[in-house]
Amino acid sequence: MSSYKGRPLGTIGHLGCYSFHETKNVISGEGGALLVNAPQFMLQAEIIREKGTDRGRFFRGEVDKYTWQEVGSSFLPSELSAAFLWAQLEEADGITRKRLERWHRYHDLLEPLENQGSLRRPIVPMDCQHNAHMYYVLLSPGIDRQAVLDDLNNDGINAVFHYVPLHSSLAGQKYGRQSGDLSITDSISERLIRLPLWIGLTLDQQDYVVQSLSSALCKK
Repeated sequence: MSSYKGRPLGTIGHLGCYSFHETKNVISGEGGALLVNAPQFMLQAEIIREKGTDRGRFFRGEVDKYTWQEVGSSFLPSELSAAFLWAQLEEADGITRKRLERWHRYHDLLEPLENQGSLRRPIVPMDCQHNAHMYYVLLSPGIDRQAVLDDLNNDGINAVFHYVPLHSSLAGQKYGRQSGDLSITDSISERLIRLPLWIGLTLDQQDYVVQSLSSALCKK
């Protein structure tokens, strides 16, 4: 339910991935989907999904027996998970609409805090259509993010920060490489706060979140 220059995300490259993790807009608890947009990768994707075997070809009658072909794993969802996900997919338009309504309301409510220099709201490029997966703010430099988070959580608001930058994670340091000090990445990572957002969030709850955030910032 999001796009870049009119093209749905997941369809731009040869392969695309969707996550249905419990934190996503459309969920099945765990799991995801691989979108294969290049026919030459279809069979290999199927084999990987089928524990490295050509079981799919066997069921289609293309081979007389199925055997282990290459490295794979058990990526098949259970019928219960698939049914739960299907119901979510049927409601994807409504889920996205409700999330966008709450996203835009946050955006309007937080404009005064941005105008006073306490934070920066998200910037969405004109050629992008997002799906309101999250609403975040970037605190202005010098504001103690942990202190703000502590105040929000003391008010019963489950606000969190985002991911640790890849270059400073344990695996990133072990397997990756970087060019320069990536100080902008570090700065943004240290100032970002994610606000609660889900389709059941009420107007009063949003008002409470913004009031609590405003009070926390006034102390800093």
